[in-house]
Amino acid sequence: MSLDLPAQIRATLQTQGFPTPSLTWIQSALPNRNPLPPLPALVATVKTRLLAADLTIPGLLESPAPAFPSNLSDPEVRETKLARDVYVQVLDIDNLSKSKWEQVEELEAIARGEQTRGREIIRLPAGTNDEDEDEDGAPARSNANGATTAAAAAAAKSKGAGANATHRLVLQDCKGQKVHGLELKRIDRIGVGTLNIGEKMVLRRGAAVARGVVLLEPATCAVLGGKVEAWQRAWLDGRLARLREAVGADARG
Repeated sequence: MSLDLPAQIRATLQTQGFPTPSLTWIQSALPNRNPLPPLPALVATVKTRLLAADLTIPGLLESPAPAFPSNLSDPEVRETKLARDVYVQVLDIDNLSKSKWEQVEELEAIARGEQTRGREIIRLPAGTNDEDEDEDGAPARSNANGATTAAAAAAAKSKGAGANATHRLVLQDCKGQKVHGLELKRIDRIGVGTLNIGEKMVLRRGAAVARGVVLLEPATCAVLGGKVEAWQRAWLDGRLARLREAVGADARG
């Protein structure tokens, strides 16, 4: 293996706007094959594994990795702005525009692998991930209809949140610091069933923070993709249970 191969992969990921992994981590993420696949396939493999990783893992990102200021979540600070780009992962999402019962129905459909598009029910393939790999470590190629499974699933899921929906997120940086994010302007990729738990986002320099809450809008926020599978399953089960309990309490009250 060329000694500068991890550096080439890191430079490519930086150019594409992804978090900068450490050279040591890149080395560990490469497939154990000889000969190795071409560089584009290796970049795709490392990117997929990076987006599926926990950003708080020591040694994952190149040090010093960008993080929130320690006082960012202070509600006494009326308004401030991020001084640099910060990469975060999603820990929770809540659609503030839907009732608890509507959210229960939505999550149950997701658990069954279904989403609604207009009046039509779309059944999604089980285990679909945003970044499926083929056996060479490259992203999955086209299916018989000329579209990737991931793209077809994303197209179906994109209808899940309305144009006027407002979402609140819990976001975590590489140091484990958590803040709330609130949609100030609609971001198409944000939605229950569209945005995964563990999915990576970048909050760009200049993003506004009011009373400890990051205000999300397309100009200062981008969804990068990915998912932490164990977190996604635990979140779906836990949130469904909490919502059902809340619906039952409202009914009894």
